[in-house]
Amino acid sequence: MTQNNHMVETLIGAIVVVIAAGFLIFAYTSTSSGGLSGYPIEARFTSADGITPGTDVRLHGVKIGSVSGVSLDPKTYLAVVRLTIRSDVRIPADSAIKVTSAGLLGNPYLSIQPGGSLTNLGANGQIANTQGSVDIMGLIGRAIYGNTGSASGNGSSVTSPKPDQAGHR
Repeated sequence: MTQNNHMVETLIGAIVVVIAAGFLIFAYTSTSSGGLSGYPIEARFTSADGITPGTDVRLHGVKIGSVSGVSLDPKTYLAVVRLTIRSDVRIPADSAIKVTSAGLLGNPYLSIQPGGSLTNLGANGQIANTQGSVDIMGLIGRAIYGNTGSASGNGSSVTSPKPDQAGHR
């Protein structure tokens, strides 16, 4: 009887392991987590907030690559973003790239706007026309408090009163 119980427990354990392995394989293949083969290019941004290795690179909403690395250029203080683009996709040399997101709270991604050049970026090419990420909280703050133009950035400003008709303040 005890040997029969051990056999049932072993069989149930094996079924659980097979189901878990099947789930992991499904998740790995359906999320495009596999290694992306393609050619490397780079872009330099003044702000790359939210961009990390693995971030999607899209062209007209279609994923064509991913971010392979992000670093800081110590001389220019620009964020250097390295991308891997699918081999079957060619990027015109005069294309632009920007950091954007899918909605207000969506994950950031890089969006490429193709240019009209007849020459394409090759391996280790660089996209020169970049637009960094937008500070959403800063925009919301300016919309709520107004753009006061104060140097302190705290939303308050001091103005001197305008003189009246007689020139008195």
